[in-house]
Amino acid sequence: MQLVGKLIIKSKDRIIKFLSEESTGRISSIDKEGFPQIIPMNFVFLDNSVYMHSHIRGEKIENIKRNSKVGFEIDRNLEFLPSYFSDPDDASLADTLYISVVMKGEAILVEDKEEKVLALNGLMKKYQPEGRYTPMREDMDVLDATAVIKVTPKEMKGKYKIGQNMSKEEKIELATKILDKNSKTAKETVKIMGFVMENDKLVMKEDVEW
Repeated sequence: MQLVGKLIIKSKDRIIKFLSEESTGRISSIDKEGFPQIIPMNFVFLDNSVYMHSHIRGEKIENIKRNSKVGFEIDRNLEFLPSYFSDPDDASLADTLYISVVMKGEAILVEDKEEKVLALNGLMKKYQPEGRYTPMREDMDVLDATAVIKVTPKEMKGKYKIGQNMSKEEKIELATKILDKNSKTAKETVKIMGFVMENDKLVMKEDVEW
């Protein structure tokens, strides 16, 4: 139970920062037969709500009209830790460093044009920060051909695993092994863990707490 507590993201600011950095979330709605339908979506987090755009027709739209209760999930797989990091034979010791946020909430289809414009411009600003587009306006016909889904979280929980359950010496050893393995995400992972490289030496700048 002690380790589970260490995995919880306690800072709402950290959660919001994570949501602003991630490009894909997954919305889960309930279909007419009672099964969950999970769809990957672009999203933006504005004013404590998740906004997504969609075609005006589709199964998830009908699901939301029928049952507004949804789930929404975002995750980032930081680094797979092979079992041989800990033991040359015991495969059960393989692990993963990660960050995730899971929500339960109520979904609606936004009808107010001012709010639709806010959401769609927020999406464009997030995914096309270089600009070079005409911002949406309330008088544009395209608003009638675009659905905007709003999810208001009733519960939002974050979890992360970046070695916070380890001693300083254990974290340094793990970070060294990650860099030696040299995966595509290795440098970013050790940075998130709180390390920097100084004079070709791995240095812990902070004991990261979320």
